[in-house]
Amino acid sequence: MDESLSRIPVRILVDGVGEARGELVRFSAPLTVGALLSRFPIEGRAHPQSGGFSMIIGIRRGSEKGVRSVKAGDIAYWPMGDALVIYYSDSRPYGPVNTVGRVTENLELFKGLKSGVKIRIETA
Repeated sequence: MDESLSRIPVRILVDGVGEARGELVRFSAPLTVGALLSRFPIEGRAHPQSGGFSMIIGIRRGSEKGVRSVKAGDIAYWPMGDALVIYYSDSRPYGPVNTVGRVTENLELFKGLKSGVKIRIETA
């Protein structure tokens, strides 16, 4: 498969804080990544979660290659909460998550994030 089709660069804009870069990886969870891309750009509010923050996105997907532990920088979809989660530290999510990508630049941006701050994720 063409690398440009399997890895989609994204920008993560945090209102009043800054910008991070990342990528969605189709191979990790192709149906979930497809559903996310069909909704781009995604906007929401940050909600603190163990090791990261989540934002409700409304795609209502089930588990797809679900995992129960994540690494710092992972971007995952949490089916139980219908939310996208960006992890800034290694963590064990509340339930299985579909890993959909990674933050590749400026991960430290998310460590002090305040609840309710506006987030926008778009293709880069």
